[in-house]
Amino acid sequence: MPFTHSNSTVLRKELRALLLLAVPVALSELGWMSMSVVDTAMVGRLNAVAIGAVGLGGILYYTIVLFGFGLLLSMDPLVSQSYGAGDIKDCHHTLHQGIFLAFALTLPLMALTYALPEILLRWDVRPVVVLAATPFIRTLSWSTLPLLLYACLRRYLQAMRRVQPVMIALLTANLVNALGDWALIYGHFGLRAHGIVGAAWSTLFSRIYLMGYLAIYIVLYERKSHNGLFQHRPRLDWQRIGKMLRLGLPAASQILLEMGAFAAATVVAGKLAPAALAAHQIALNCATLTYGIPLGIGAATAVSVGHALGSKDSQSAIRVGWLGIALGAAFMSLSALTFLLFPTQIMRLFTTNASVIAIGGTLIAIAAFFQLFDGIQTVATGALRGMGDTHSSMLLNLLSYWLLGLPLGYALCFHFHRGAAGIWSGLSLSLVILAATLLIVWNRRAKSLITALPLVPSSATDVPMAW
Repeated sequence: MPFTHSNSTVLRKELRALLLLAVPVALSELGWMSMSVVDTAMVGRLNAVAIGAVGLGGILYYTIVLFGFGLLLSMDPLVSQSYGAGDIKDCHHTLHQGIFLAFALTLPLMALTYALPEILLRWDVRPVVVLAATPFIRTLSWSTLPLLLYACLRRYLQAMRRVQPVMIALLTANLVNALGDWALIYGHFGLRAHGIVGAAWSTLFSRIYLMGYLAIYIVLYERKSHNGLFQHRPRLDWQRIGKMLRLGLPAASQILLEMGAFAAATVVAGKLAPAALAAHQIALNCATLTYGIPLGIGAATAVSVGHALGSKDSQSAIRVGWLGIALGAAFMSLSALTFLLFPTQIMRLFTTNASVIAIGGTLIAIAAFFQLFDGIQTVATGALRGMGDTHSSMLLNLLSYWLLGLPLGYALCFHFHRGAAGIWSGLSLSLVILAATLLIVWNRRAKSLITALPLVPSSATDVPMAW
C-alpha cells in the first residue's frame, strides 16, 4: 500500500476524519437503500407477483432517475475542492447550477418513466407482472423532482462536511415511508387499501419530506452562518453547467451501466416464473442494502480526496483513498460471512413462500461471493471521482457488465438452464473483474498525483467537521 511508510499519527488522524465523515454518510446510504427493502417486505405478504412488480418497477425507475443523480455527482469534486481551497462563494455557485440542472432533467426523466410499461411488454416480461407494475411505476415518477432536488442539496452538504442532517433526514424518512406503507398498502388509519400502489404513494411522500428537510436545514444554517448564500440572485452559468456535464456525464453513464446491468438482470428474471422473479428481487434488495455502506464510504472518500487536492496535499489524497478502499473491503467481508451463514433465515424475513425461499437462498449464497469485490469497486470509484476521474469507471463498467457478465448470465440462465442462479453467476464475475481493474487504475492515478502536485505537511483532517 502507498501509505505503509507514513507516520502512524497522521494515519490515525486521517482514519478518524474519514470515519467521522463516512459513518453518517454510510448510514444515510443505508437509509436510502432500506426504503426499497421496506417496500418489498411490506408487499411480500401479498403474493409473489406483488414482490416482482414492485422490484421490477422500482429498479427500472431508479435506473432512469439515477442517471440524473449521476450528473449531480459532479458537485462532489467541484464543491469539495472549492471548500478545501476556502472558496465558499464558489460552493454556493455550484449549488445554484445543480438546482437549475435538477429542474431541467425532471420532465425528460418522467417522460421516459411513463414509457417503461410498453417497453417491458416488448421485452416479453410476463404481462401479469407488467400489469401490476404499471401504476406503481407511474405513481413513483411523480417523485422525480423532489428526488433530484434532494440529491442536489445532499451533494452540497456532504461536500462541505455537513453530513449529520443528511443522515437524520434519511433515517426519519424511513419511518415516514414504513408508516405510509402500512397505512396505504393494507388500509389503516381509515384509509383505503391501495395494494402495491400504496407503496409508491408512500415513497413519494417520503421523498418530498427528504427534500423539505434538507432545504429547511440549509436555509437556517446559511442565515445563521452569514456565508452569503442569499446575498446574490442565482444566475444560470452555462460555463459551470458545461463543466458539471463534462464531469457528470461519465459518472451518470457509469451509474446507468451498473444499475442498468442489474435492471437488465431483473428483466431477464421477469421472463421466468413469478417465484423466481420474487426470489431474485429479494436477494437483490439484500445485496443493495449491504452495498449502501461501501457506497457511503465511497462518497466520503470522494469528498476527502477532493478536500486534500483542494489543499494541494497529494499524499493525504492517496492515503485517504486507500483507507477508504480498505474500510469498504472490511465491511463487505463481514457482509459476505452473514450471507453465507444465514441465507434461508434472511429470505424468511421477506416471505413465507417455500419456492421463493428455496430459490432466494441460493441467490443470497452467490451474492456472498461478490460482496468483497462490490465493496472494493464502489469505494475505488469514489476515490477516483474525488480526483475528477469519472471516465475510467464508466468504461470499465461497460466492459465488465455489458460485454461479459450479462451475456454470460443470459447464457447460463437459458442455454444451460441455471435459471436465476445463472444470471447472478454472470454478475458475480463482472464484479470480480471490475474491482481488480479499478484497483489498478486507482493505483496508477495515485502514483501520478505524486509528481503532479507538491507534497505538503497539511492534510484533509485539518478541515473542520461542520456538523
